[in-house]
Amino acid sequence: MTLGWIGDRPDGGRKRRRRRKASHLGETPTQTPEPTAQAPSPLGDGTGAAAPSAQAVPKGAGAAGQTAHSPPTSKQGNRAKGDVYAAIDLGTNNCRMLIARPERGGGFRVIDSFSRITRLGEGLTSTGQLSRIAQDRTIEALKRCADKMHRRGVTDSRKVATEACRRAGNGGEFLDRVRAETGMTLECITADEEARLALTGCASLLTRERPYALVFDIGGGSTELLWVKLTDSPYPCVEGFATLPLGVVTVAEDCGGGDLCSRTYQAVVERVRGLLQPFEKLHQIGEFIRRGEVQMLGTSGTVTTLGGIFLRLDRYDRSLVDGITMGFDDITLLSRQLAALSHRQRADSPCIGPQRADLVLAGCAILEAICSLWPTGRLTVADRGLREGMLMDLMAPSPALLGAAASGHGLGNGLKGPGLVSVPHRRGIANGKVSV
Repeated sequence: MTLGWIGDRPDGGRKRRRRRKASHLGETPTQTPEPTAQAPSPLGDGTGAAAPSAQAVPKGAGAAGQTAHSPPTSKQGNRAKGDVYAAIDLGTNNCRMLIARPERGGGFRVIDSFSRITRLGEGLTSTGQLSRIAQDRTIEALKRCADKMHRRGVTDSRKVATEACRRAGNGGEFLDRVRAETGMTLECITADEEARLALTGCASLLTRERPYALVFDIGGGSTELLWVKLTDSPYPCVEGFATLPLGVVTVAEDCGGGDLCSRTYQAVVERVRGLLQPFEKLHQIGEFIRRGEVQMLGTSGTVTTLGGIFLRLDRYDRSLVDGITMGFDDITLLSRQLAALSHRQRADSPCIGPQRADLVLAGCAILEAICSLWPTGRLTVADRGLREGMLMDLMAPSPALLGAAASGHGLGNGLKGPGLVSVPHRRGIANGKVSV
């Protein structure tokens, strides 16, 4: 199989599809169109233009320069014609931004973007601190974001930091430094707020064919899971939430680098499965899977990377990847093929690139743990999430998840009640390094 490139544009390539009216500029040479999600995010119908050997992308899931539609709200009616919104997601591995304009009748059009791998959380698992060099890289990226926001005349924005800043002992000091050097005030959000925003951004990829969904986001420093019920409401109801203090960066570093041998890879899988068992015991998700009532949706660099390889792309096109469905057998095969490559081979692959070569196997191990514990058989890939959710909230806060919050299981002002499973943040993979 040819390994086509995917992810946050590691190297090479040019923007495609000149027919798009709006430019979509990115930081790296391989910037490609970012997702434009519905706003707010009612459930999709799972139909649309078909991608090769995959399920179709839902209607309304446009790319940059295209319009995404949603039910109009009172706030949409109050928007000024020239309003421009920005959303920045500062994660453990990436700094990413979308800038968009609202469209008449609902939805928004992405007019600019930025993406840079900064590795803010590099070395965090061993030191508990954000290193000076990682901070410097990240602040330079945020300065570029600030410049773009100024040039685009952004009128409202939300800028969030996630797991690296939550966990680091000097996370607050770093955010103070960001404010002093860039003028930006970043909000260090909780894990459940991060999950809520991600769900808001990708919920339109869920369908009503199955009444429940397991939604997950494998990040650089943490992994969030949501157990979701689809009701008569256009918005999903969160029945449960789990956060694990591990992601592709933390796992790779805990295991001594990105070249996981078969024994280490399997140890990671078993460790993650063990950490997820309380969530399974609480919600009995396996029973719903046996009745054929569960769909699985993943939003992360890991799943989009595998999606691009699955489609045999030689250059990333998010309009083909976003919304595809892969069988678990395909996921396992692709993961095994990647594991058989050396670090240099993965780095040389245009599908992965040098900046992700040491992370992709860690992500595959986490994904395999999720898939083996909850064998729904198929995974829908979302190339959208946190930033889209922030834009939706800025333009028209939706009632999504309010029903769940009212029942004590939601993601309002922090998760409460029996729906929550939280693994404490400890050094290493939840409890030290994986030993084999």
